Amino acid sequence: MAEHGPAPLKAADVAEVMGRTSENLAPTRAELINMGLLYTPEHGYAAFTVPHFDKFILRAIAELVVPPLRRRRS
Repeated sequence: MAEHGPAPLKAADVAEVMGRTSENLAPTRAELINMGLLYTPEHGYAAFTVPHFDKFILRAIAELVVPPLRRRRS
């Protein structure tokens, strides 16, 4: 998300960058919303809650490393 700037972004677009589906990322997205880092301005979209958080992420994490897909425990 940080690479696309501060504007709300479709979940499907984030998933595509990571080589995942929206369904794969839904639990992580929900966790980030519960932590207060993201909010949903409209259905299917997410945005950062903190101004300039996208710039901070780009400074703090120089390279996106996508871990292998694994099953979550229920």
